[in-house]
Amino acid sequence: MLAGLGLLLLGSFWRGFGLEALSWGAADAAIAAIGRRSMANRQAELADPSDPASMRPETLKLRRLLWLNTLLDILYIAGGLGLNATRGRNEPAWRGHGWGIILQGAFLFLFDLYHVLVLPNVTPVANDGGSETRDVQPR
Repeated sequence: MLAGLGLLLLGSFWRGFGLEALSWGAADAAIAAIGRRSMANRQAELADPSDPASMRPETLKLRRLLWLNTLLDILYIAGGLGLNATRGRNEPAWRGHGWGIILQGAFLFLFDLYHVLVLPNVTPVANDGGSETRDVQPR
């Protein structure tokens, strides 16, 4: 976010890019704070948060969320490209906004994809509520 502040002092392209850096940085910080608080609340409700039976449903929820975010990240990149192809074509500030969105979308795509791929493989086990899961071993 501090780099974004410095970019505001430069030309219009960098001002647009810097505003995107500031905006995305603030949004990401807020999402992280809310996620941390939500995780702490969920863990406080569990008898043993490190119990695999408790961790598996949370892993499934996180996997779904990360896949959804990965798809949204692609849309962010496409939106930035679209902005560059339209308003950014002749206006450097809008081109800066477009590249700021593209860079943030690309970073988030790699971040979310990496984290979804390193999660342990678990699948739901059919039972009374479908919330129980079992480990899946790779072949």
